[in-house]
Amino acid sequence: MPKIKKHTGMKKRFQLTSSGKIKRKHAFKRHNLRKRTTKQKRHLTHSTLVHPSDAKRIQKVI
Repeated sequence: MPKIKKHTGMKKRFQLTSSGKIKRKHAFKRHNLRKRTTKQKRHLTHSTLVHPSDAKRIQKVI
């Protein structure tokens, strides 16, 4: 069976932590920020972990 190619766009969007979990950034922080509250924008700044149900799928391509 052929090898699965790595997705270069996914490699740029996700990072592996030292414990092996996958880190991601929040969406909705690019434009139209006027309508969002300061609290919303502040919480979207920090990165978070990928949900375990998506982690297996992402792990294959990064």
